[in-house]
Amino acid sequence: METVKVKRETKNKIRVDFERAPLGERLKAKFLSMHFLKNVVFVIFRFVLLLGVSYVILYPYITKIFGSFMNPADFEDVTVVLLSKSPNIHQYQAIISENGYLMALLNTFLVSISVALLQTLVCALVAYGLAKFKFKGNNIVFFLVIFTMMVPQEAIKFAMQHFFNYFGSNNLFGMLLSSMGIIEYGFIDTIFPLYMLSLFGLGFKNGLFIFMLRQFFRGVPDELEESAYVDGSNTFRTFFSIIIPLAIPMLITVFIFAFAWQWTDDFYSSIFFSKGYFEKEGAMQFMSSVATKIPPSLKAQAESITLYGSAITGTSSILVALPLIIAYVFLQNKIVQGIERSGIVG
Repeated sequence: METVKVKRETKNKIRVDFERAPLGERLKAKFLSMHFLKNVVFVIFRFVLLLGVSYVILYPYITKIFGSFMNPADFEDVTVVLLSKSPNIHQYQAIISENGYLMALLNTFLVSISVALLQTLVCALVAYGLAKFKFKGNNIVFFLVIFTMMVPQEAIKFAMQHFFNYFGSNNLFGMLLSSMGIIEYGFIDTIFPLYMLSLFGLGFKNGLFIFMLRQFFRGVPDELEESAYVDGSNTFRTFFSIIIPLAIPMLITVFIFAFAWQWTDDFYSSIFFSKGYFEKEGAMQFMSSVATKIPPSLKAQAESITLYGSAITGTSSILVALPLIIAYVFLQNKIVQGIERSGIVG
C-alpha cells in the first residue's frame, strides 16, 4: 500500500479549518480522539510505574530516617509504623558524642582526600601511557587493568592481608624498612597500605579509573601533543601543561568517585586493622568504625530490643553518608559532565 504524502499547503489548510471550527467541535476532536486516550493511558501507566519503583527504592531510606527519631518504646508499640509518638534526637546525640564521630569525620576526610588525589594522579599517568604510547605488551597491560575490575575483592583478601601484615619479612624492600626502624614488622593497624596501593595503581576501583581516563585520553587529538613536541616540550611537560587542563572535568569525576569509595570503605579497614583496634583508647577512628559501633549509653536497650539496635545502625549510616550527600548536591554537574566526556556512554 502506497503512503499518501500530505503537502505543506494541505497541512496549513487543515490547521486553518480547525482553528475556524466552533470551540465545542475543536474540544471534542482534541480530547475525545483515540490518540488522546492512548497518550492519557500511557502517561498514567508511566506515572504509576515510576511511583512504584521509587517507593521500592526509597522506602528503606525513609524507614531509616524516621527510625532515627524514634525511642525504644516506639519499637514495642504496634501502633507506631513510621512516625514516632515522641520524636527525639537521642540517637544522633549519642553517636556524635560517644562514638567519636567528629574525630572520625576529620580522620576519614584527610585520608580520603589524600588517597583520592594520589589515585587520580597515578591513574591519569597510567591511562595516558596506555592511550597514547604504542609499546609491546600495551594490550596485555590493559587486559590486566580490566582483569582487576572483574576479580572479586574477596578473592584476594587473604593474600593482601598476609602480604601487608608480614611486609617486613616477605620482601627486600620491607626488610630494608624494618632494619632502618621505619616499620617494626608489618603494616598492621596502620593506613600505609592504603597509600601504597594507591601509589602503585592497585587501590580500590583503580582499574575502573584507569579505564575511564584511557577512554578520555584516546579522544584527545594527537596534533596537540605533536605541536608541543615540535616546540621542544617533553612528555611530562606536555602531559601536565596540555593534557591535564583538558581533562579537568574527567579528573574531578574520578576524584569524586575515589573519595566516595574511600569514605565508605569497610573492606580495607577489615584487612589492615585488627579486631578490637577501634576499641582501643587513642586509636585512629574512621567512618567505618562509627557505622558499626553502638553507643555505650544505648547498648543495653539495643540488646533488649533488636529493632532499636537496627535503627541505631541506620542512624549511624545516615551520619556517615550525610557529608557525601551534601557534596553530591554541589558537584553533581561535574560528575555528569565527566561521565559524558569519558566516552563510556553512547
